[in-house]
Amino acid sequence: MATGWLGGRSSHRPRPVPDVFAPGSKIRDVVERLGERGREALLRHGYDVGEGFVDVLSQYQTLENAARGDRLRDMDGLLSELNAAG
Repeated sequence: MATGWLGGRSSHRPRPVPDVFAPGSKIRDVVERLGERGREALLRHGYDVGEGFVDVLSQYQTLENAARGDRLRDMDGLLSELNAAG
């Protein structure tokens, strides 16, 4: 029976958050690393995170996928803003 432990380590380790934001970065990465500043930057570029990620799946969406789905505007501008803030 699996207990969530592998070699004495928990399988629920914190995910590393990237040092630099890129098109493949997830919405969740932006919010985890930059908090309210990240939420505000996403909103300025058309992506409304909402309160507490009401849509649980959207937090795992990449910036690139959000831009392709017209949920995000000016991804290059957003990336510049996020990387300057982080």
